[in-house]
Amino acid sequence: MTTQSIQSTNQNKFARAAAFIYGVVCYAIFFVTFLYAIGFVGNFIVPKTIDSAPIIPLGQAFLVNIGLLGLFAVQHSAMARQGFKNWWTTFVAKPIERSTYVLFSSLCLIMLFYFWQPLGITIWTVEAPMLRNLLYAFFGFGWLLVLASTFLINHFDLFGLRQVYLYLRGKDYTPLNFATPGLYQYVRHPLYVGWLFAFWSTPMMTVAHLVFAVLTTAYILIAIQLEERDLIKVHGNAYTEYRDRVPMLIPFSRRKP
Repeated sequence: MTTQSIQSTNQNKFARAAAFIYGVVCYAIFFVTFLYAIGFVGNFIVPKTIDSAPIIPLGQAFLVNIGLLGLFAVQHSAMARQGFKNWWTTFVAKPIERSTYVLFSSLCLIMLFYFWQPLGITIWTVEAPMLRNLLYAFFGFGWLLVLASTFLINHFDLFGLRQVYLYLRGKDYTPLNFATPGLYQYVRHPLYVGWLFAFWSTPMMTVAHLVFAVLTTAYILIAIQLEERDLIKVHGNAYTEYRDRVPMLIPFSRRKP
């Protein structure tokens, strides 16, 4: 083996190791952000939550919050489209494309947490202990459902770890086959169902929380349409038949022919 080929081999090993470390760091940032999000929406533990004390005028705070949610929605959807990926991977290596998407999504959420402006107006408060506990149970169920749904469809591929691991091992990436395991037999988007439980289940609904819940729900409904359009392009009739057979968000809501 020549000196040049040895150097090339060493550079290749370094690139693979660097990509793997990058993917792990991106995942770690996501996981910490995910944990912070639980406290942020649930109003506990973290230093700043969705209902912390207001610090700027109501109208200004409202516009800031809409802007932050809009930024996340645009980034999260635009970077997930195949057309953007085809363009993006002319600058970013394919093995780290998903990890980079995860990193950008996490950074947008971190910006939202940091710059979010509480609005300070309470719409309703549930005082009955049994109902409060039930709402907290729904809240916890929502976050667990989100996490469980990612593992059903391959958590590590969804967040970029599988891609960088295969690259580290020198293996080609193979897309996941279309499958509908577990909860996906009852609703097409159990992950989004989890988000809806997490965002709407609260014993104290403030204006800030309501704005957050309404806008994220609207985003979810739009994102589903975009996501399913891409899935049909990739999986064709297999996904079309699945969409016709299984309800989108509400189990057992589809009438049998």
